[in-house]
Amino acid sequence: MITHLSGRLIEKNPTHVVLDCNGVGYFINISLYTFGQLGVEENLRLFTHLQVKEDSHTLFGFVDAMEREIFRLLLSVSGIGASTARTMLSSLDPNQIKQAIASNDVATIQSIKGIGAKTAQRVILDLKDKIIKVYDISTESAILSNTNKEEALSALETLGFMRKQAEKVCSAILKEYPDATVESIIKQALKKL
Repeated sequence: MITHLSGRLIEKNPTHVVLDCNGVGYFINISLYTFGQLGVEENLRLFTHLQVKEDSHTLFGFVDAMEREIFRLLLSVSGIGASTARTMLSSLDPNQIKQAIASNDVATIQSIKGIGAKTAQRVILDLKDKIIKVYDISTESAILSNTNKEEALSALETLGFMRKQAEKVCSAILKEYPDATVESIIKQALKKL
């Protein structure tokens, strides 16, 4: 019903923004990813998803159409509601979610607060084919980068680094250099840890 809103940014918080569109203020729930992408400009355009329930109409805002599409795909999974989908987009950026689903990376999806093993597996099972088809992700490159990431994490753990901290650093490295070898991931991670 409401596909996007353009207006003046009145209020900006990590969980929501208020957008003034010709004198009407819209309260829009956002993810941390969107919050991080918003600059300091006063005029703003957000892609939106309107959730209608018996007792409420809730607007969710996204900095780009791809993030909104990932949000809608996550909503299609049984057991994933709007707040869980927003939490997922706050914990991982849309590209990390796409790569995790395409490469069967249950551990990455399960690392999100509130997502258990069964839900993570269901997300992958329900969305893998759609993600690969819609975003034309090569499963070979997704699996290769995931294997390199796992080997690098294993090496870093052996060196005494905490897995969760090392995983964040390795994910950031692979986001910047998707074809990085195990050795280069480890070398760059050691500089950042």
